[in-house]
Amino acid sequence: MIIGCALCMELIDATVVMTALPQMAREFEAPSVRMNLVVSLYLLAAALFVPVSGWAADRFGPKRLFQWAIVLFGVASLACALSSTLLQLCLARMLQGVAGAMMVPVGQVLLLRWSPRAELMRNLSYLTIPALIGPILGPPLGGLMVTFLSWHWIFLVNLPIAVLGLLLVQRHIPAFPGVRGEPLDGRGLLLSGIGLGALVFGFEVLGHRLLPLPWGMALLLIGGVSGALYIRHARRCARPLLDLSLLRIPSFGISFWGGNLLRLGTASGPFLLVLLFQSCFGMSPLAAGLLTLAGGAGAFLMKLLALRVVRRFGIRRTLTVNALFTGVSLAACAWFSIDTPYWLIVLMLFVSALIRSLQFSTLGALTYADVPAQLSSRASSLQAMTVQLSMSLSVGMAAALLGLLMSVRGHASLLASDVAWVMLLGGVACVASGLLFRRLPADAGRGVYAP
Repeated sequence: MIIGCALCMELIDATVVMTALPQMAREFEAPSVRMNLVVSLYLLAAALFVPVSGWAADRFGPKRLFQWAIVLFGVASLACALSSTLLQLCLARMLQGVAGAMMVPVGQVLLLRWSPRAELMRNLSYLTIPALIGPILGPPLGGLMVTFLSWHWIFLVNLPIAVLGLLLVQRHIPAFPGVRGEPLDGRGLLLSGIGLGALVFGFEVLGHRLLPLPWGMALLLIGGVSGALYIRHARRCARPLLDLSLLRIPSFGISFWGGNLLRLGTASGPFLLVLLFQSCFGMSPLAAGLLTLAGGAGAFLMKLLALRVVRRFGIRRTLTVNALFTGVSLAACAWFSIDTPYWLIVLMLFVSALIRSLQFSTLGALTYADVPAQLSSRASSLQAMTVQLSMSLSVGMAAALLGLLMSVRGHASLLASDVAWVMLLGGVACVASGLLFRRLPADAGRGVYAP
């Protein structure tokens, strides 16, 4: 829970800023379209530094690196709050992205090394709470602060959390020693950094129209070429920065590909719901954000039930059947209209969060079920990198599809039907992930949840 709270701080901060962008634009006297840089540069910095986190955890020890990441995140948050120009704010957000890139995978490394194998699913299920609740709490929390205080408090609230986190980590988290003399894969860092940075920023450019279309396509091309060169390099390097040989572990490989397809369908959900509630239904940022709180309650409740469900049905059956339920629940949200009763919206969001929480809790346990302890840092870096990329791709593709639909259908403003079509496509991706999970053996991951 200590590690989860630190991760929640990072994930909330990644989304809470969205509701404050209009106020920031007025204060900095900047065009609203340029304010997307505040979000894009954070994602870019996180993508660039996630690959090196596994090496750094092995080299310096995960506890020490986790503490320094919290300190850096707190310092960057203060710098954001004190920014007087858009340039200063963007630089501070990039620093936050660097700290966030270290906190997420290193926190997972600590848990993987600390937890007994039989309790891994229970502990990982609590660690997935921030991933589900963070994006849900972000919009309403941002709406409250912007409405009653100012945008500066979005960042200042991180300071006491960071101090408390440092004290709890120092007191309760064991110190695992680092391994000296482990060389850094410099060529891999360069290729992966260029590839991930170009892909993440390219999706942001296409989705939010930050640059002309040719620039976005050029970034995606550069990212794809760099990624291909990295794959070639990783096959020849004895200690690659991102160890793709882990994909040969059947449970890790299936959870890797199936999980990425699942995130492509679900990660854009909060983004699409905010657009639907605010742009299409005319709700205020605070009212739209408060509606999404039902999802947080559903996600937390499932953490108390997930282990029982998996013990009853097994990981393979749970992931396969629940992938269908995940897709259907996401597609059901596409039928929301301005006349839909609030109680029905809240109920649907609650049920949808229950289903997604079960899927990601089970998936998290399967991912590391057969990974040897000495490879946990490498597995965590690879997993964190793909999560970052798939989530960015999901939002970018959703935004690009919305723009394409508006162009094809010939209307200047966003309609609820545009959002509905994109949600339906996301539901199809979730259902398709179940076909991959069917390839698992019947007793897959039994060691991480068996009583």
